Amino acid sequence: MILKGKKGILLGVANHRSIAWGIFKSLQEQGAEVALTYMNERMKGSVDKLLAEQNITGVELLECDVSRQETIDATFKTIGEKFGKIDFVVHCLAFANKADLEGRFIDTSRDGFGMANDISAYSLVAISKAAEPYLAPDAGIVCLTYLGAERICNNYNMMGVAKAALEASVRYLAVDLGPKGIRVNAVSAGPVNTLAARGIAGFTKMLTIQEKVSPLRRINTQEEIGDAVMFLCSNLARGITAQTLYVDCGFAQVGVGPMEAYKLD
Repeated sequence: MILKGKKGILLGVANHRSIAWGIFKSLQEQGAEVALTYMNERMKGSVDKLLAEQNITGVELLECDVSRQETIDATFKTIGEKFGKIDFVVHCLAFANKADLEGRFIDTSRDGFGMANDISAYSLVAISKAAEPYLAPDAGIVCLTYLGAERICNNYNMMGVAKAALEASVRYLAVDLGPKGIRVNAVSAGPVNTLAARGIAGFTKMLTIQEKVSPLRRINTQEEIGDAVMFLCSNLARGITAQTLYVDCGFAQVGVGPMEAYKLD
């Protein structure tokens, strides 16, 4: 129960397969009180159903469309008034047009480039600013990234560029908030069989390759990624900031990126 008495907010739970759901469970299991957000009423129904199916009650649900600053501000004002101080913020948000994930990156539309960076990267900046007045002195902010921020990944294109912007934002935010004792980190999860990931062409093949080339010869689970994020939210990680923690069974560390992996058949 290393998060007993801690309170925070998680943005991005979509369904039981999402990495965000694994994070939520890890935070709860370690004693944290976790508020969740939803983008709109349709998504609220999905989150309500998920909580009901798991017999989880008493979870604060707040509307937060990160493309609208007023809903971000309202969300953190509400949660700040309810919790007093926020001990952690977990950002599990990303989006790009499907057309901008396929084909050639050079064909990315101007509107698609702007939207992907707005939802996937700038939202972390906007959320951090809105949360700042309510963050405890030892609070942790954690977001999710992926290897495509550093290496060329087939059919990741615009999202890879957005994740690179997200990782750079982590470092700059860590410097801004560090004097207050607030830490900002990212977790780079390997390929995980989520509904969102299945929207990437060739993703099933990537999972197969992961099992072949990673040192542990398997892919990571929601629980493992959730525990890594939970660790970074806790005081056990009090000396860690401006970092990207890789949780991918060593896939990123053995010199094999997804494009090279496709040649290993």
